[in-house]
Amino acid sequence: MEFTRCFPVWDKLTPVQQQKLSEAVVSRHIPKGTVIHRGSLDCSGLLLVQSGQLRAYILSDEGQEITIYRLIEEDICLFSASCVMRNIQFDISIEAEKDTQIWVIPPDVYRALMEESAAVANYTNDLMSSRFSEVMWLIEQVMWRSFDRRLADFLLRESALEGTPVLIITHEKIANHLGSAREVVTRMLRYFQSEGLVKLSRGRVELTDRKRLALLCEDGL
Repeated sequence: MEFTRCFPVWDKLTPVQQQKLSEAVVSRHIPKGTVIHRGSLDCSGLLLVQSGQLRAYILSDEGQEITIYRLIEEDICLFSASCVMRNIQFDISIEAEKDTQIWVIPPDVYRALMEESAAVANYTNDLMSSRFSEVMWLIEQVMWRSFDRRLADFLLRESALEGTPVLIITHEKIANHLGSAREVVTRMLRYFQSEGLVKLSRGRVELTDRKRLALLCEDGL
């Protein structure tokens, strides 16, 4: 996969800007489980996913996590380069959920492109708006949606993302995604199992009734 094909506004850059960007961008391999960005004090640069999967999450002072969004092939992470945007800081961490290959655009290079190119500046604003929308959606889910519906929605989304009804995932990991306690997740999954919605085994959740899970997302228990 070529960087020039994946960078959304490549064709709108001048030849000089294209050359500068080509010389600056770096390809990195990130092993599964590696945290590559830690909060607002870290400015890793703009990340563009070649393959694999990243997770952006918030970590509380007590060590509790909640997933903000996921990044898959050709997705771009802007929060990892928040230092290029004046007066905006984000305490967001980024972890590789799978072995991942990324391109990294150094923050100073991307900042210069934003200042020189209206196309890059507009794209950055659109991307930022999209990410803020995802954050607002998450806040609404946490505040107003019952946990059973959030869990059912997570299981269905995870199944779609992985392309299988069998999820290799621990209760602890689900809790980290949803910003909850492992005990709460275990209790609700056991209830789901008693209702025939899922089948549980160690480190594994199998979705056995996707239709009822989807109805649960709409109606709740």
